[in-house]
Amino acid sequence: MTTRERALKEKLTPAQGAFGEGRHFFPIRVYYEDTDFSGIVYHANYLRFIERARTELLREKDIHQGDIHAGEKLFFVVARMNLDFLRPARMDDLLTVETKPVKIGAAILELDQTVRRDDETLFTARVFIAAVAGGKARRLPREIREKLGF
Repeated sequence: MTTRERALKEKLTPAQGAFGEGRHFFPIRVYYEDTDFSGIVYHANYLRFIERARTELLREKDIHQGDIHAGEKLFFVVARMNLDFLRPARMDDLLTVETKPVKIGAAILELDQTVRRDDETLFTARVFIAAVAGGKARRLPREIREKLGF
């Protein structure tokens, strides 16, 4: 690898989003692969968008799912979702996924997630994430609860 290639590679970073106003904001660009034949985002891809945003929220809080899986054998699984598809997103749109914590229970995280294009709300989800180990619900470890700090 040349010096120039190395310098360019060091500038590349994955989109992480940012915290503000009590929520996490994560940018998503709509690509051709996200759309159906008409250029509108396929409905299941909204779930992928909000999953990415939740993962980056955890990373921003220094919670790395790979480490948790390997060390404590703790997994986060979606227990329930309530979804509303309000308006379509289209190819090339720049969207923002907003993730707002609602509640931390003993083993459940409750989050509101909204996908917006500028000020227009396209999709909303109330997401219930369960902490699971050994196939059973497990209390969230104190360290993770503290890092989440909602």
